[in-house]
Amino acid sequence: MEGKRISIFPLAGALLFPGMHLPLHIFEDRYRALIKDAMARDRKIGMIQPKTDGDVPDLFDIGCVGKIIDIEALDDGCFNIILEGLSRFRVIEEIDASTAFRQVRAEVEENAEIDEVLASAERAALEIESRKFAELQGYQIDWDSIGRLDDMSFVNGIAQIAPFDAASKQALLEVDGLSNRAELIIQLLEFFGRQDGDEGRVTLQ
Repeated sequence: MEGKRISIFPLAGALLFPGMHLPLHIFEDRYRALIKDAMARDRKIGMIQPKTDGDVPDLFDIGCVGKIIDIEALDDGCFNIILEGLSRFRVIEEIDASTAFRQVRAEVEENAEIDEVLASAERAALEIESRKFAELQGYQIDWDSIGRLDDMSFVNGIAQIAPFDAASKQALLEVDGLSNRAELIIQLLEFFGRQDGDEGRVTLQ
């Protein structure tokens, strides 16, 4: 069977996109074991969202491989880590592993997004919609810094930090190509931006 073996960390609402960073606090025994194993090998783990609740939830098909670029071992045995998103992966099958953490066999994507660029009109539309959304939500954003980001960092950065629900974020991860992801982000910004008042205020999942 083709595919790469990936040790996974199923975590609802915590999505990692290629080129982005994700800080995590690791406290459960099985995930401490996962981090120790990854550090002993290639420092890589797979972030993926569970579809269901429970101790062994069903998983979505697509996640993102992350490399541990920073790690702090705490006195209580926990870890603080920072993951850097490398590339998306698609689960082929789960491996019946003897480890405390779950493992899958997966097809890892070559990261084509690094070379992708948006048309200037696409970039402008995303910036305009992002500004409108930020103002509605009362966010303070350094737009000069944002303007200097390359297209992949800009698109995936919004996809990762925007306060959409977990299903919307999963849809953003699964969509192919920066241009299509930018288009979906605009639709989501418009949709969530219309929810006003305290009752409808979007919250981080």
